[in-house]
Amino acid sequence: MQFEKIIGQKQTKEQLVQMVQHNRLSHALLFLGKEGSGALLLAMAFAQYIVCEKVNGKRTSNTESSLFEAELPISSVPLLINDSCGVCSACIKASQLLHPDIHYSYPVITKKLGEKPISTDFVKEWRAFFSSNSYGNVYDWLQFIKAENKQGNITSEECNDINRKISLKSFESEYKILIIWMPEYLTKNGNKLLKLIEEPPPNTLFILVAESEGLILPTILSRTQLVKIPLLTNTEIEVTLEIESGVKIEKAQQIAALSEGNYREALQLLQNLEDDWQATVREWLNMLVKRNLAGQVKWIDDMSKQGREKQKQFLKYFTHLLEQAIRLKSIPSLINSSDTTNNEQDFALRLNKLCSIPQQEAIINELDKASYYVERNANGKMLFHALSIKLYHIISNNSLILIS
Repeated sequence: MQFEKIIGQKQTKEQLVQMVQHNRLSHALLFLGKEGSGALLLAMAFAQYIVCEKVNGKRTSNTESSLFEAELPISSVPLLINDSCGVCSACIKASQLLHPDIHYSYPVITKKLGEKPISTDFVKEWRAFFSSNSYGNVYDWLQFIKAENKQGNITSEECNDINRKISLKSFESEYKILIIWMPEYLTKNGNKLLKLIEEPPPNTLFILVAESEGLILPTILSRTQLVKIPLLTNTEIEVTLEIESGVKIEKAQQIAALSEGNYREALQLLQNLEDDWQATVREWLNMLVKRNLAGQVKWIDDMSKQGREKQKQFLKYFTHLLEQAIRLKSIPSLINSSDTTNNEQDFALRLNKLCSIPQQEAIINELDKASYYVERNANGKMLFHALSIKLYHIISNNSLILIS
């Protein structure tokens, strides 16, 4: 994986290159980025950059250089190479997740009672998953390895295996690299790695790729250098969808706005590109306002048959429309701006005629709660029936606006 193939993150890429070029690299890095930001891809690209023969040279028996020496003065910094070459032997192996000096650790499951799984047991699945779902989250990974209801974990045996791997000499590169994806799953097992992270063998680099800083063991967190990975911008997602997936500009703008910087979410939305959520919202609101009970029953029945992901997308899109409506009402100068498509803007203006800002905020609150319950496998019929009643009362008489 090369930096140039990763969406956006220009400043982070430059920061990582400068850390190497100026010898400001810690032995343990924490790449902290929300789902869909590309944090794992950046870790992989960074590892490939470090082992690239063009960047750091090919290993020789008398090589003595190190990435972890004292910081170099600016005048002695070599001409910057901003990316791995992608064609040397080390880069080819790294891009295929085959490099013998780049190791991976990730949550796994127990397939058979009594076995003690480690990441290496799932290495074929890991390579296949990454090649087809590089922006996937841990839920996608666990489904890929058919975890079903089993809980993923980075086991105590995995920590022992990490200690064993890192104690060995590197095979081809001057550096050994371990990428731990989702260290939140280490639990107390991670304490077995403390001494190794604090006093690693020479030229060893740990890269922890996490989404939630608060779920990482404090003892591990304190031993890492933080690299924050920001969310992608709407423009970066929009342009990528247009170029790589051939999505029309208006639809790409809509998906980018809904994904909120999460490229995984954008790809999920892209799979349901033909779903006309705006028409579904319009139909629902018309039936609520006109008190079409028979129509509501049919609509609820149809919506309850949709999968969990589609139900979440619908609720998220409705929230997006309401946020647009509030924005347009609060800042009238945004009308006819490029921030919203003409179609969405027209619908948002109609929402402003239907209900006030406090009413819209109350509806958003109810939609957020509904989305929370969908995540936890709530009964679709019961959920959307209750939501319909609440929205009717909010729109008609404000009776639920003050409810917490």
